[in-house]
Amino acid sequence: MQTTAEAKPRRTPATRRAAPARHAVKRGTKHSELHGIEDFRAFYEASQSTAGTLRVIALIRAGIPASEIAVLAERMGLSKDTLMRTLQLPRATVDRKAKADERLSSDQSERVIGMAKLVGQVQALVERSGQPAGFNAAQWVAHWLDQPAPALGGERPADLMDTVAGQQIVADLLAKMESGAYA
Repeated sequence: MQTTAEAKPRRTPATRRAAPARHAVKRGTKHSELHGIEDFRAFYEASQSTAGTLRVIALIRAGIPASEIAVLAERMGLSKDTLMRTLQLPRATVDRKAKADERLSSDQSERVIGMAKLVGQVQALVERSGQPAGFNAAQWVAHWLDQPAPALGGERPADLMDTVAGQQIVADLLAKMESGAYA
């Protein structure tokens, strides 16, 4: 018979291992469950469901690698500086973090992911309409964002991309264009 001192120690709440978060994104990986910022359609589609949105939130909280800014800029046919200005990302911070293989803050990551979702929204829109050969959604978005929009009082959609609320206005405008509510 075992005495109390010899008994197997019980796991207390303090010694239990925490279960991994279901939607966690490891900080040490180059790409998230969403396969990197250039997977535009996946970001857009993820935002259309609760489970997908939870994955996006986890990625935002973990931060995306600063090096993804260059990938997004290249796919959009923009200079990295132009993209950083549009999203109001501090160049020195992004460059330092990219060089050190670090991640952006959640606020910065959310703006970058918002841009990726916008490109994904256009990709989905074009695919639903028959997808013309050679259409590049990322480059189209880059060009469209820079054009004054009458629905925005003559403002360029790019001028709204530095906030989540502004990005939502731009996404709503694209949705209205697709439905024919605004042409």
